Amino acid sequence: MKNTDFASAVWRKSSHSGGASGECVEVAGVRSVIALRDSKDPNGPRLVVGRGAFLSLISRIKDDKNEGC
Repeated sequence: MKNTDFASAVWRKSSHSGGASGECVEVAGVRSVIALRDSKDPNGPRLVVGRGAFLSLISRIKDDKNEGC
């Protein structure tokens, strides 16, 4: 995953990102992986995970939100 080419990536900002505080997370699907980055630093580091791992993460976040954590 180190050699993933992000030139053609279409980044989307999370609808749950903070507005005025600048806490924005963006995601992009690139081939078989999902990349996450800080929108304030678009050329900075990216977290790259497999699609299955990303879906598990989202599921966990939704479960925790529904439990009131």
